Amino acid sequence: MRQEDIQQKICAALPGAVVELRDLTGTADHWEAVVVSDAFAGKSLIERHRMVFASLAEELKGPIHALTLKTYTTAEKPG
Repeated sequence: MRQEDIQQKICAALPGAVVELRDLTGTADHWEAVVVSDAFAGKSLIERHRMVFASLAEELKGPIHALTLKTYTTAEKPG
């Protein structure tokens, strides 16, 4: 699956989010995503991950085999 398509899906679900993706295997089906969104404020890690996974529910049934997440609010983002 294309990086741009994944970013678009996440940003549609979390308006204003900043999404950085890395293809872990070079096959476009195993991804690492860093998602920064103030929609995560007050949410647990599980809730944050569920929000992102929900935006990619259909893709996680096929074209995406693995998705590793790091989720932050703007205030939490390292560096």
